[in-house]
Amino acid sequence: MIKEKTISGSSYIGGVWLKPSGEKFSSINPVTSESTGNFYTSEEKEIELAMLKAQDAFEEYRNLSGKEIALFLNAIADEIEALGDTLLEVGHRESGLGIPRLTGERGRTCGQIRAFASIAEAGQWTQPSIDTAIPDRQPVPKPDIRRMMRPIGPVVVFGASNFPFAFGSLGGDTASALAAGNPVVVKGHPSHPETSELFAQAVAVAALKTNMPNGVFSLLQGVGNDLGAKLVQHPATQAVGFTGSFKGGKALMDIAASRPDPIPVYAEMGSINPVFIGKKALENKKQELIAGLSTSVCLGVGQFCTNPGLIVTLADDELIKGLSSQLNDNSRGVMLNKGILSAYYHGLVRLKSNPNVEWVNEVEWNENEKTPPNALFKTTIDHFINDKSLHEEIFGPVTLVVEVECEKDMLRLAKHLEGQLTATIHSDGDDDLSSKLISLLELKVGRIIFNGYPTGVDVNPSMQHGGPYPASSIGWATSVGGEAIVRFARFVAYQNIPDALLPDTLKNDNPLQLYRKLNGKYSDNVI
Repeated sequence: MIKEKTISGSSYIGGVWLKPSGEKFSSINPVTSESTGNFYTSEEKEIELAMLKAQDAFEEYRNLSGKEIALFLNAIADEIEALGDTLLEVGHRESGLGIPRLTGERGRTCGQIRAFASIAEAGQWTQPSIDTAIPDRQPVPKPDIRRMMRPIGPVVVFGASNFPFAFGSLGGDTASALAAGNPVVVKGHPSHPETSELFAQAVAVAALKTNMPNGVFSLLQGVGNDLGAKLVQHPATQAVGFTGSFKGGKALMDIAASRPDPIPVYAEMGSINPVFIGKKALENKKQELIAGLSTSVCLGVGQFCTNPGLIVTLADDELIKGLSSQLNDNSRGVMLNKGILSAYYHGLVRLKSNPNVEWVNEVEWNENEKTPPNALFKTTIDHFINDKSLHEEIFGPVTLVVEVECEKDMLRLAKHLEGQLTATIHSDGDDDLSSKLISLLELKVGRIIFNGYPTGVDVNPSMQHGGPYPASSIGWATSVGGEAIVRFARFVAYQNIPDALLPDTLKNDNPLQLYRKLNGKYSDNVI
């Protein structure tokens, strides 16, 4: 059972637990609809305190060594694990995701925090580059110039709803920003404030154990859009990390762009993740495709940003019937919150009312039911290309099949896609089509998958989780994997600076033993 009095209903600001005086709210169990806990929305004074504390902490935190930051991050992971079953039970109560799923997500969360600890300690992420002076170069002397990445300042992170651990208060955005040397102020997602508070407790203990400055991490709880908007507008904020809807991400982008000093918003906003099925794959792997696609569509009740929301294939009645039957047979799940459930319902209504779209496995359903249907829709390529509403993501267990007449149609459709997180190609010797699709899709997506399924984002240094707009706000960035750290840093060049005044990363004797670009060639040599 969950320990009593573990949750206080507070926000954690600059090393102090506070109860704001704003609007009261509670977490809602999506399975039972029961509310739990009393929380209060952070207001202007809490925002100001959190940001000023973060700004103060930055002066010390940005100058800590990678080893010191790594000790802090590893301590956070240890404290998350020390929360034990309490974290899993609270997380399930607020999300309905189940103990097995959350156990795996906890492992991923701690794993990625420890991975960023290793990256911070190694220091290679700073991309050091040194060009030594040539005083007698003609017609002008060459100066000594050295460059590396440095932290930018306080980062505001918005916790996501669909991954309350891995993309929540201590998810990848927070871990990567801390690893780069930046304080973080988190706006906890209002669907799981208890979970967020437990994570903040873990940080508080870790910060104390490793002597981190007050303000290195703050958690502001609250409902409504005003809290998030004011955090983005605050002059101390230097960047924003966000995972969620296009509407939410675009609103934050507009706010950030309208500041006197615009700042980057790294928003991952989802996509329809097209799946292309080649002719030979359709002929030879049909049953495998039916099983794999239906599982991927329904995984996590479709509440993944990599859900395969579009299937592009030659017309095939057996495939459609098989997908329809399998989706009907797959169990229904409970969605994360009422807002997501309502949006899914209205998305299905929109597709159903479209005269050029067929709901293949239509069932009776109303928006008050907690378990939505797994839905399969069908249309033609011309209707898809000409109707931009069909390109919009519907967050949930739904997919739209676009039937084409030939493989040239697949290429034509690919050219009309907006930016996506992923695209998948299924081939069984359809090499010519696959080659042409890859050439087109690398302009449209962040990750191309071959004979697999888009759900499931492995956390490793080569992962790209992000894509061209509108899938992401900044197409080159990734929110998963080690390269996520560079979002929260910028290059600084040091010209003719005496060796004693340089950061250790750039000093002549290379005390950190890094591989550095030395006069254009990578080397771990001293100078």
